[in-house]
Amino acid sequence: MGTSDLNDIADIQHKLGKELARMRVLLVDRHASARNSMRIILSSLGITAVHNAGTSAEVLRQVKAYSFDIILSDYHLDDGRDGQQLLEELRHKNLISLSTAYMVITAERAYQNVVSVAELAPDDYLIKPFTADQFHSRLIKTIYKKHFFEQVFQHLDNGAYADALAACDGLIGKEDAYLYDILRFKGEILNVLGRHQEAQVVYQQVLDHAMVPWARMGLAIALRGTDDLAAAEEMGASVIDDFPEYLAAYDFVASVREEMGKLAEAQQVLQKATEFSPNNSVRQRMVGDVAVRNDDLDTAERAYGKVLERHQGSSLRVLDDYTNLTRVMLDKGHTEGAKKVTQDLRRDWRGNKQGELAALIMDSLCCEQEGEPAKAKQALEKALELRSSLGDSDNKEFSQKIAVDLAHACLACGDENMAQEILSKVAAENHEDRSMIAQIQGVFSKTGHEEAGETLLAKVGKEIVELNNRGVLAARSGNIEASVQMLIEAVERVPNLQFLVNATKAIFTMLDRKGWDEEMGQRGIRYLQMAQSKDTRNAKVISARELYHKVARKYGIEVVPIGGVRSAGEKSGGEAIGQFRGPAD
Repeated sequence: MGTSDLNDIADIQHKLGKELARMRVLLVDRHASARNSMRIILSSLGITAVHNAGTSAEVLRQVKAYSFDIILSDYHLDDGRDGQQLLEELRHKNLISLSTAYMVITAERAYQNVVSVAELAPDDYLIKPFTADQFHSRLIKTIYKKHFFEQVFQHLDNGAYADALAACDGLIGKEDAYLYDILRFKGEILNVLGRHQEAQVVYQQVLDHAMVPWARMGLAIALRGTDDLAAAEEMGASVIDDFPEYLAAYDFVASVREEMGKLAEAQQVLQKATEFSPNNSVRQRMVGDVAVRNDDLDTAERAYGKVLERHQGSSLRVLDDYTNLTRVMLDKGHTEGAKKVTQDLRRDWRGNKQGELAALIMDSLCCEQEGEPAKAKQALEKALELRSSLGDSDNKEFSQKIAVDLAHACLACGDENMAQEILSKVAAENHEDRSMIAQIQGVFSKTGHEEAGETLLAKVGKEIVELNNRGVLAARSGNIEASVQMLIEAVERVPNLQFLVNATKAIFTMLDRKGWDEEMGQRGIRYLQMAQSKDTRNAKVISARELYHKVARKYGIEVVPIGGVRSAGEKSGGEAIGQFRGPAD
């Protein structure tokens, strides 16, 4: 790098220093005194827009209300979690932009060992004690790096992966210090776009010079993308052996083993990960879900119990945490324990209609197990009445797993028609979700309706294939308008991921050929948003989004950011674009 380049960097860093006064900062620390000390340092740098958070729940409230340029988090937080775990949650839930600088402050000198194998590394970390000058220097370097990758981050936050890839290519050769970061971004984008063979080349380029865990994980993801599951499993397992604290590898190996039908081995590797990080609720839920399918109810009860224990009384709790545990307790015959969890659910969700509906469903199942059919039916009737009074938005947001529980209560009380109606809808909308289909099969089995269950699932599967084939065949025949109409009808009947993606692609293909139509364009955007709410990082969803971007740009239509910051979707397994963080060496 020449002298002129160094001068350019110095000029940019000087300008960025002047921009500090316009930046919004969130301070995260349990202790008010520590926050006050940092506020003084920030004030000396001209930063006055400073927000405070003493708890993780307060952090979530703040990031949903404001956009922050910088987040400074202490390592030890209020609820047993740490700043590293908070970062992972914020990134996985897309609650902060990739352009937000996230720095961890800690007295733990061993933290660098944690960061070296972290799935989502912070942009920097500071070891206490440090001076204002030291902090200022590190902050400017972090902001400069954000400035360097500004275009990449903008495209990623907007879900424009192809544009982000082009931006990465444009950065190669401009800053040698960031080469590995550029290659990491590039490899992950290629994997997300389904260009797995190209991703393998990028990761191998890195591995030829540095045996870093993230490159090996990227290579494993690429292998999985080419359907080489055995090689992907082997590569992921080797990362675990060599870097036992690289927790993303455990989630990845578990998901591959589940795909291979090796459920016991999937559960085993997830439980091993929880030994390193027992407070990760997302992973504990995964353990519980797999353990239920393995009929390991003791492990499922412990896992779900830990999730509920950690989230009780916090804004992080969800209804499924209560019903998951209740369901397992009922399966084990622990009716009193199930009733106690249901009481907690009713107390914690007082005033929430969905919470009351879930509690009534569990009341019915508890009464049925206790041999009180009259009380079970009474609770069920109240549940069905409350369900019919919910608005469309409440019904759309209602947990699919609890909907299956409602069908279970209907079957137990003899209302087979209502149960069939509910289960047909859930099965159709989640026909690719192995866990959901297993729960539906379990309900039929527990109520002595196994044959009816097989018939229902086979019928749903056949209808989905026929609906999809009609639209696909129309498209292949060149009748794109007929294809679009058929796929719209399919989506309106069954808004599952497959139909949503196919309808979106058909709509934007038609608009590409025939010209932009505002009403049809808005329908395509709505279907794309619905698809992303089911699985933000699904390769087919991303492909549909790329097509939308291409067609919108062709006709000069402003692209609506879909799938960027604050979008739904919380897929685990180490394949998230949120990996685009921090040190790459």
